[in-house]
Amino acid sequence: MAQTYGPLMMIHLGTVPVLVASSADAAKEIMKTHDLVFANRPQLNIPSKIFYGNKDIAFSQYGEYWRQIKSIAVLHLLSNKKIHSFQHVRSDEMGLMMDKILRSNGSVLNLSELIIALTNNMVCRVALGRTYEGRKFENLLQRAMELLGCFSVGSYIPSLKWVDQLSGLVRKADDVAKEFDEFLEGVIEEHLDEKRVGVEDRDLVDILLEFQRDNLKGFHLERDMVKAIIMDLFAAGTHTTFTSLEWAISELLRHPQTMQELRQEALEIGQGKSSIPEDDLDKMPYLKAVIKETLRLHIPIPLLIPRESTQDVKLLGYDIPSGTQVLVNAYMIARDPSNWEEPEEFKPERFLNRPIDYKGFHFELIPFGAGRRGCPGVQFAMIVNELVLANLVYKFDLELVGEEVFDMSETNGITIHKKSPIIVSATTRF
Repeated sequence: MAQTYGPLMMIHLGTVPVLVASSADAAKEIMKTHDLVFANRPQLNIPSKIFYGNKDIAFSQYGEYWRQIKSIAVLHLLSNKKIHSFQHVRSDEMGLMMDKILRSNGSVLNLSELIIALTNNMVCRVALGRTYEGRKFENLLQRAMELLGCFSVGSYIPSLKWVDQLSGLVRKADDVAKEFDEFLEGVIEEHLDEKRVGVEDRDLVDILLEFQRDNLKGFHLERDMVKAIIMDLFAAGTHTTFTSLEWAISELLRHPQTMQELRQEALEIGQGKSSIPEDDLDKMPYLKAVIKETLRLHIPIPLLIPRESTQDVKLLGYDIPSGTQVLVNAYMIARDPSNWEEPEEFKPERFLNRPIDYKGFHFELIPFGAGRRGCPGVQFAMIVNELVLANLVYKFDLELVGEEVFDMSETNGITIHKKSPIIVSATTRF
């Protein structure tokens, strides 16, 4: 539709007018020029059920509450200092995954399962203080992500909200919300029962509970608010990180020459050491180019999270009324031939002599959004992607098993990941 009707489309989903922006210029107008006007979130039924009435960072409406919890996240949960303090967690979990691959001794591996376990364990330790073995995190998270990507008739035609009941959508959302709530209640009770000492040992739940207890600046965090923020961090920290890693490895397996160039860079940096540490990642420009190109072709959330205009505004010459829902078509923007040569091809080299980045300042590439509502966890996610990918190609030769044509089909859901797992054999290089 974007290719047919252009960079701005107004469509109607039921009773709701929806603006679809599919060019870098349109995205810049929405996320920079008129960022404040479009900083709100529409109230959607399924996110509201899963995130405690949208009390999380991603889906909460723009206002004082959102400013307070965003400030807590940026300054205390996802600051550079805090991210750096968890370096040992990333190193430990990466080492455990590498050991599992090593012990496979060249036999068949489900690499996707290992990556899911890695990201789940990392985020569990950082956010919750420890891993929770035996809990079906990946299944529960996958169900949540699929539900968030479903079309809720009741959100767009309120008089037909019974359709969501009839289809089973409401029941599925209620079930997922109930399971998550029971788990998070258990986590919070564990933290309240334990005597935790030492700032360095504090996880993200500890920090949130401290804010709740101290009632800083007169802002009181209620129990459901704490759980909603933890849900945000957990869902974003695991699912989008795993998704990006899986697509990056898939593209490298499809492009052996690119894999070889990345491996050569890793060998030059590693210099025979047992692993490549985080401090050396900034010396790997080709690694960063591979990840940028992966994010360009495989944007985790292709339409980003919907926005909503709070007042009438003129956008690229068109009058957009207040209350219009806005979808930024980041997928189309990242494949726009006016911005990219051979946009459908995987070519990391395009980023080697181009300053463009994914942090919200270059609107040709906005996998994490931009402006006020841009994702605050970009650095947390990217350091995991870089560390794991660098060490995988440094330590192992990966070879596809049993596929004449590598399946690159996608799943449905708010996050788009690979439909079939990556099945490989891995042989150690040294």
